[in-house]
Amino acid sequence: MDGYRVLVDRLWPRGISKVNAQLASWEKEMGPTTELRKWFNHEPEKFPEFKKRYVAELEANAALPAFLDLVAEQLNTQDVILLYGAKDQEHNQAVVLKAFLLKRLADRVPAARLTD
Repeated sequence: MDGYRVLVDRLWPRGISKVNAQLASWEKEMGPTTELRKWFNHEPEKFPEFKKRYVAELEANAALPAFLDLVAEQLNTQDVILLYGAKDQEHNQAVVLKAFLLKRLADRVPAARLTD
């Protein structure tokens, strides 16, 4: 899939070379904190609480305004692809971040251009 490829994990995914990832950006600070990531531990039953805690972290994140501007700018011309290292495609931070971004950017960009 073509578009602006952005990694939204604090840690580099295992088994992926930085050359082959073809990233436009690695936004480490937009991933969940180490504390939250370790607590969640990719356990699906914790996902509802993880979503609440992660959204609270995003709201308090000093890097959020610049990230919103970056995503909005890219979405005006191309898809933005949120990349993550988790194997679970339904229970990960990119799913939460995508929903968060769609709400925060609803009046600024076309929703169809944001994917995970």
